[in-house]
Amino acid sequence: MGSLETERNTTGWAARDPSGFLSPYTYSLRNTGPEDVFVKVICCGICHTDIHQARNDLGMSNYPMVPGHEVVGEVVEVGSDVTKFAAGEIVGVGCLVGCCRNCRPCNTDREQYCSKKIWSYNDVYTDGNPTQGGFAGSMVVDQKFVVKIPDGMSPEQVAPLLCAGITVYSPLNHFGLTTIGLRGGVLGLGGVGHMGVKIAKAMGHHVTVISSSDKKKLEALQHLGADEYLVSSDAESMRKATESLDYIIDTVPVFHPLEPYLSLLRLDGKLILTGVINTPLQFLTPVLMLGRKEITGSFIGSMKETEEMLGFCKEKDLRSMIEVVKMDYINTAIERLEKNDVRYRFVVDVAGSKIDQ
Repeated sequence: MGSLETERNTTGWAARDPSGFLSPYTYSLRNTGPEDVFVKVICCGICHTDIHQARNDLGMSNYPMVPGHEVVGEVVEVGSDVTKFAAGEIVGVGCLVGCCRNCRPCNTDREQYCSKKIWSYNDVYTDGNPTQGGFAGSMVVDQKFVVKIPDGMSPEQVAPLLCAGITVYSPLNHFGLTTIGLRGGVLGLGGVGHMGVKIAKAMGHHVTVISSSDKKKLEALQHLGADEYLVSSDAESMRKATESLDYIIDTVPVFHPLEPYLSLLRLDGKLILTGVINTPLQFLTPVLMLGRKEITGSFIGSMKETEEMLGFCKEKDLRSMIEVVKMDYINTAIERLEKNDVRYRFVVDVAGSKIDQ
């Protein structure tokens, strides 16, 4: 179809100040251009990053802000130059909606590392208008940043994969950690961590969940399929696990010491940071030097990797563990998420909610 001629309004739930409290907010969507996809939102996952942004924890928030970057929706209309999508298809939108398209990352399918990337919300699009996220009735998104959801995958199950799933898949893929038989660790068993266990196990790895207490041990071993469970406060167990892991995916989004986990890595092992933390982390250099170990980070994944990840999850029948809520429950869900009171990701049923009340 051709591009739309007029602006459309939609309603989302927005934060107005650093309290982070969300309430209905009606705003205009930008005109749908030749390469744009107009998406009616079906559902959207809730991530810790949404909390950080809504509450200005990183000091860069602009209000009013509609969070949400794990978006699944139905294509309503497409611009005249859109070739990948058609009306009626189910698609996903993740953390990004724009990039410069000219830098090295953009030219090598790593646009998530573009210095001029445009976030799905709390940013400004090329037309000068603020971007708003998926806790809303609809979005207009450049086709480059839209992915088709494989047939047969539930929208609610897919939503967390667009952040939590790709956040784990990308570093395993990039660092060559896909060989069957590797021994991996997943630090923290939340939204990202539970997908870390599932994806690593599907790749044929021996997976150890590392947590500060044993309250999730049964869940990790019996329901998620982890091979071992390590309590970081148990000094003897940590000592026995010294130099036993090829990598650790660190999903913890708050300050924590690194040295106990570095000691678990084998020669050339990697500690991969994926949690957004607004305070400096510390470690002693000999812990790295004496094992030629690495501390590295990884940020979501490219659009190409996201498509690959969805195909992998479809092939392996991987599903996120979710609790579906309505939009009017979102502030309670955020409070519960802060307390880790969810197994393991909230997903907002946007289409089934009265979002303008």
